Amino acid sequence: MSLEQRLKAQIAVDGPLTVAQYMTACLHDPQDGYYATRPRLGREGDFITAPLASQMFGELLGLWAVETWMRLGEPGAFILAEAGPGDGTLMSDILRAARLAPGFLAAARLHLIETSAPLIEAQRQRLTDAALQPLWVDSIAALPADAPLILLSNELLDCLPARQFVRTERGWAERMVGLDDQGALAFGLASRPLDRVMPDATPGAVLELSAAQQAFGSELGAILARQGGAALLIDYGRDAPGTGDTLQALQGHRKLSPLDSPGAADLTIHADFPAVAAAAIAAGAQAAPIQTQGQFLRRLGIIERAQALARAHPDRADALQRQLARLTGDDQMGTLFKALALHAPGLVPPGFESA
Repeated sequence: MSLEQRLKAQIAVDGPLTVAQYMTACLHDPQDGYYATRPRLGREGDFITAPLASQMFGELLGLWAVETWMRLGEPGAFILAEAGPGDGTLMSDILRAARLAPGFLAAARLHLIETSAPLIEAQRQRLTDAALQPLWVDSIAALPADAPLILLSNELLDCLPARQFVRTERGWAERMVGLDDQGALAFGLASRPLDRVMPDATPGAVLELSAAQQAFGSELGAILARQGGAALLIDYGRDAPGTGDTLQALQGHRKLSPLDSPGAADLTIHADFPAVAAAAIAAGAQAAPIQTQGQFLRRLGIIERAQALARAHPDRADALQRQLARLTGDDQMGTLFKALALHAPGLVPPGFESA
């Protein structure tokens, strides 16, 4: 049976699924989940991430990690980690840039946080000749607890499941995935409005709450408060509390209904950066003001880096300008994507000075 058939059978017996339950099945079902069985990144896949758009992204994040290590006092041992490493391109670029600081590489113990077997294999191949060889773990909690942590993550939060709630005339009701009269998957609302306290909004507004994103922030914040260090989280999402239906499916770089072909498309929801930051702060860490990706990369010197590369490689000048626009332009990734730094008390992460 396909995942769609199994989900229909489950709903027929047990009742509708929350949006979070549906996302988890579509992305991580062991037999047919997107990330468990068929993740497709890159131009020939379903979506392109910033590291795949330009090596400048990873190089600057590598220099961010090196500078963070320096601001920590250049510890002789620390954990360098990436959560959701994709196909390994970002970490490959980070490690290449970090060759400028041999002490950083000598002190780093590299860990990749990944649950997808196909992506682990892609990362293994990509990093075969890298300056450091990684150890793989399946959660933040599995990272070593005996050294400061420098963690980077790009486009992970949007893959963590969220529930959706719709404001009706009678109050808030949870959006569910059930079956229509023809037996097809369909969105609907729970029969009873919620008793829990929710923010006020006009009828039709959609509120998204992700316990998984908040748990990620809480776990990470506790580690940073206890062990020291900093984390850089970049993703598309909101920098202030708000409403809106952001659930989407991508296949072959095209948007389609999230209910079409479960497991065959990437399913995402916007990162709730304020909620992640609040969870980390409650766990004892600190959070720098959220920036747009464009602001953050300009602070790190991406314009100067692009100019230097263009001088060294005049034949690539036009391509570099397009890559720069892709990463920083307000009409591309520059504004929709945000950057959040979580850190141990007293540390000021690079690029977030008086942000």
